[in-house]
Amino acid sequence: MSALKDHHQHQDHHDLLAQTFDGPVPLTTQAAEGLRRRRFTVAEIEAMVVAGIMEEDERVELIGGELVPMSAKGIRHERLKTFLMMELARKLPDHLAFTPETTFRLSEDTFLEPDFALYDKADGLEGLNGATCLLAIEVGDSSLAYDRGRKAAIYAAFGLRELWVVDAVRLQTRVFREPTPTGYRRVIDQDTDAALSPDAVRSLVIRLADFA
Repeated sequence: MSALKDHHQHQDHHDLLAQTFDGPVPLTTQAAEGLRRRRFTVAEIEAMVVAGIMEEDERVELIGGELVPMSAKGIRHERLKTFLMMELARKLPDHLAFTPETTFRLSEDTFLEPDFALYDKADGLEGLNGATCLLAIEVGDSSLAYDRGRKAAIYAAFGLRELWVVDAVRLQTRVFREPTPTGYRRVIDQDTDAALSPDAVRSLVIRLADFA
């Protein structure tokens, strides 16, 4: 029965990914309607990187077995990301760690690349997944609508407990909490002067108003 349940859960994830990833993506080709396409696995993508077929720093994500290019990053995005990195390095408790732009494996055929992922050192980076990640942060400018919509739904489907999507232009943050298979139950918009603090790490407080 457990194997059957796992199969249904895996299929549910595929169904959600198909529903949430239905729009045009820059720099991609589109197969004719009804044409079958081969799904890739995370292991196959990693093997292609090792073989030199793909660059290690190529900006792509794997969603339901399909490679999706990520949006280009602007100067504002990079400056804000540097600020957040310094804040996390300075304020995180000793038992926690964060990683920037990691390959966040959610299943055998899905990985995303958040700007930051927070986790407990006891779990280790190799154990990072939707259940063990305490917080993922996405900084968006041109990708903001995708990060708040399709990408947030994918994170929720795989059980990520909390997601922040930071608007690099307006310095506003959309906080997503309480994941369900179809999205987050709680969605909160925070202004620039808000004190941002993840549920799992209440001692960590970040204010985007401090970003100069």
